[in-house]
Amino acid sequence: MFSVTSGQLEAWMVAFLWPFVRMLALVSTAPVFGEPWVPRQVKVGIAAMLALVLSPTLGAFPAVPVVSAGGLWIVIQQVLIGVAMGFSMRLIFTAVLAAGEYIGLQMGLSFASFFDPMSHGSTMVVSRLLNMLAMLIFLALDGHLLMVNALADSFRTLPISGGPLAAGGWMFLVLAGGDIFASGLMLALPLITALLTLNLAMGILNRASPQFSIFAVGFPLTLLAGIFMLQLLMPNLAAFLEPRFAEAIANMLRFTQGLRP
Repeated sequence: MFSVTSGQLEAWMVAFLWPFVRMLALVSTAPVFGEPWVPRQVKVGIAAMLALVLSPTLGAFPAVPVVSAGGLWIVIQQVLIGVAMGFSMRLIFTAVLAAGEYIGLQMGLSFASFFDPMSHGSTMVVSRLLNMLAMLIFLALDGHLLMVNALADSFRTLPISGGPLAAGGWMFLVLAGGDIFASGLMLALPLITALLTLNLAMGILNRASPQFSIFAVGFPLTLLAGIFMLQLLMPNLAAFLEPRFAEAIANMLRFTQGLRP
């Protein structure tokens, strides 16, 4: 007759729960998986499926009871690690949103905004467009699969343990946040330069011919020029984002390596 002891049951719970917590934290915050339109049941199901697949390959776990202060500390650690890994991957998409904000301001579309449930605030229509394109490119490049692979590798670089976490990983994550402005500006720089040149030309034209109503044609002309420049940008968007997606996935592993004591 098949029987299960309390020790075996607790070992199975440990082998599933702790990896599941890290995976659920990443799935809840990572791009594509963590979007608001993805149901919570789907997020929990994806994390549970990954935990069932990966848990047998993770080796031994610390001999700490789940219902204890040490077990609670390990759960908190896994939540922090998973959230930080998902956040490091989302930095690229935040840079794309920042580029859309820069472009929208130059095109005169600062008033054209939607409510973004992810940031709980208004987001320009250009930012939403570029963000959706970035997600499609991310899926086309199998970025979601590479992200799951990096999550599996994180258990090798930073195994589950009850020890303290080093501060190097958190400092690396803070410094990586500065790339949001640099990457966003690099993506938006061609359009900003072209639109600023157009505004400068219209300013010179207005000074040379004051009777010419520059305000009547300035906004439509700026908007058409911005749309034309966006059309030229689209074919090069994948080439710009591909190396940054690869760098973000590599940063996930560098972050976990920086947490090793």
